Amino acid sequence: MRDHVTEIVVFTLLFLLVSGMGFVAARWRAPKDMEHLDEWGLGGRSFGGWITWFLVGGDLYTAYTFVAVPALIFGAGAAGFFAVPYTIIIYPLFFLILIRLWSVSHRHGFVTPADFVRTRFGSPTMALLVAITGIVATMPYIALQLIGIEAVLKTMGVTGESLLARHAPIIIAFAILAAYTYQSGLRAPALIAFVKDTLIYIVILVAVIYLPYKLGGWGSIFEAAEAKFTASPNPNDGITLNANNQLQYITLALGSALALFLYPHSITGVLASKNRNVIKRNMSALPAYSFLLGLLALLGYAAIASGVKPLADPATGKVDSNTVVPLLFDMQFPAWFAGVAFAAIGIGALVPAAIMSIAAANLFTRNIYKEYLRKDATSAQEARVSKITSLVVKVGAVACIVFLDPQFSIDLQLIGGIIILQTAPAVAIGLFTRWLHRGGLIAGWVIGMGLSMWMLWQIPNPASGKAHFGGSAFPLSDFGFDTQRTIYVGFVTVLVNLLVAAIVTLVLRATKTPDGVDGTELDDYFADEGDPRIDKDVAAATVVDRPSST
Repeated sequence: MRDHVTEIVVFTLLFLLVSGMGFVAARWRAPKDMEHLDEWGLGGRSFGGWITWFLVGGDLYTAYTFVAVPALIFGAGAAGFFAVPYTIIIYPLFFLILIRLWSVSHRHGFVTPADFVRTRFGSPTMALLVAITGIVATMPYIALQLIGIEAVLKTMGVTGESLLARHAPIIIAFAILAAYTYQSGLRAPALIAFVKDTLIYIVILVAVIYLPYKLGGWGSIFEAAEAKFTASPNPNDGITLNANNQLQYITLALGSALALFLYPHSITGVLASKNRNVIKRNMSALPAYSFLLGLLALLGYAAIASGVKPLADPATGKVDSNTVVPLLFDMQFPAWFAGVAFAAIGIGALVPAAIMSIAAANLFTRNIYKEYLRKDATSAQEARVSKITSLVVKVGAVACIVFLDPQFSIDLQLIGGIIILQTAPAVAIGLFTRWLHRGGLIAGWVIGMGLSMWMLWQIPNPASGKAHFGGSAFPLSDFGFDTQRTIYVGFVTVLVNLLVAAIVTLVLRATKTPDGVDGTELDDYFADEGDPRIDKDVAAATVVDRPSST
């Protein structure tokens, strides 16, 4: 094993650089008063094209991209490439949805998707469910970022014998993250995202040219991967898809695509944009990241060809597949460049973790604290509560690592996707129609979420021996089918959610049960796409009706 001093020094210097930028960000484009949720949690709703490009790209392409996807491909093969088509499918689907959500949010001063649901359906109960769902779904996603940083630290040998010694570096890293997030709000990850993406671009370009050169070309890499999976007894892996994993692949790609922009942090990045044209340009250009994702995914095969053996916990013997890419870099790159690559992974985890914690904090403040605990809260009080909540959310992410132990770390994100998908009828469909009754939406959420938890409870983790919450692939045999095929839990449960919501709506409409009052005026002012009220820049527009608890 090589001496890791050079790697640790390079990693530490770059980490300290971005940490300093995080604290300086409090004065970057800052107003006179940061004590307002629009300023702390949405960056003043003033970000232009380039900032939004790096911010949205920064919160969507994370440790999930650099660590989890290649680890899945290393272990399962072609099934892991579901991440490439789903990030392509999503952009045209949400091109119109996000423009519409931005417009109504800026018109009424909404900060969260639950604000929109509260006003659109006149239902504080449904808004509360959306808020809780968003917070809970975000926890495992932040946990995935923690795992990405830990994988890098393990590879560099920054660990110890005791539990505290093993986790001390990650605790310090997240303490620094919590500090600059508390001070600078969304401006911190927005500024750091420039450095994060620059490092990632450099590392990817070097990796896809240098690694094939060292490993005998892509032909040799694919041959090594094919040899591994041919020898594997697992019927669901392989260098190409087969009859056992095709259904899982399709439903996983579609379900993940529907979930991606329902996440609170995705919506937060979009609402921080200064106008609709910024969103249009970014939705058109962001698929370029999908090309980078495809290149990164191939590193899983490169790790096979390189002979990488994932690190194992000396105490338990449990193999950590998340160390695959860091070990590949450690084995093949010069020490100084391996340090740069490790910094790219670490910073690539910190940026989205900051945005996610801010988004979850905004949900708690606007839709739980102000709605139910303190209706007369001032703007300064809202900002203060959000800052504190952003710290608590990070602690919840650590709990996800302890209680959820899936076979692949990517399942942490996929489990979060299953949860957030249950808000699709209220948020995504609600932007275009109010036909679904608020009672139907609540009933659909309850059944969809209950079914999701039951299905996840049935999925074991064969690697650790745990019987529950071991992944997101549900065996169809548990539904009574004579097959080895699996299906993505979220795809099934969101369809059940919609079906229940529609049936209950029909019953409530037939019995003339009163519905909530729509306060968004969507049908009115969206009739004219040239309406100046929604086309103006925020700086020049008058934002009306900041939402209160009523």
